[in-house]
Amino acid sequence: MLLAIDIGNTNTTLGIFQEQSLIFNFRLTTRIGQTMDEYGIFVRNLLSLAGIQRDTLSGMVVASVVPPLDDVIETMAKKYLHIEPMFIRPGIKTGLALNVESPSEVGADRIVDCVGALSRYAPPLIVVDFGTATTFDAVSENREFIGGAIAPGLKISAESLFQKAAKLPEVPFQKPEMAIGRNTVTNIQSGLFFGYVGLVNGVLSRMKAEVGENSQVIATGGLASVIFPESTLIDTIDEDLTLEGLRVLFEKNHERY
Repeated sequence: MLLAIDIGNTNTTLGIFQEQSLIFNFRLTTRIGQTMDEYGIFVRNLLSLAGIQRDTLSGMVVASVVPPLDDVIETMAKKYLHIEPMFIRPGIKTGLALNVESPSEVGADRIVDCVGALSRYAPPLIVVDFGTATTFDAVSENREFIGGAIAPGLKISAESLFQKAAKLPEVPFQKPEMAIGRNTVTNIQSGLFFGYVGLVNGVLSRMKAEVGENSQVIATGGLASVIFPESTLIDTIDEDLTLEGLRVLFEKNHERY
């Protein structure tokens, strides 16, 4: 079995694969202050909850955009799981050419998403990952990562508004009944919700014009299910896309681990 871990700025997702099938997945809050032992005990408890013995794990693969946690997770894996983890870093085989100005600057999470998408869908592709930041990744018909866009995530956008505009109340994020709000709460909800849908559709429209109008648009990430019904350009949601990408990358490089 394979343990796949995606460490994001806000959430960390863990998945357990039996061959090519994802049989369990868990999501927890990313906490930089937690120790190696705390993570180790937590992961061991999750495995126990899933009825999985530690010695049935044959590998572990990690994508992280939180560098302070890399050593913590690596040490945890060795001590508690007796596994040498594979991290998604420059130099591994991906099968994805990075046709951009600075390949080393492309985040591991974006590479993983594109690899996962290519394992399930035919290019050209645009992958939208709704996380702490929302990333738009373009893959050409030749299976090349050709760039994309990065926008503030919904949560960051809302938090910034509430922090900088002292008189505006903090409101729950949800779709209002109408675009024209009749009170302060629905005004804010309209701006956040429909404004973000407009951002997503606007970026996708321009990217499709550049990549190709036949591009499939795949959405993933925590808020994908919220935006998908409102977007005219997203074709499908794939909630496990990042974990699938991690599995594929491990298979391409497993002889080293």
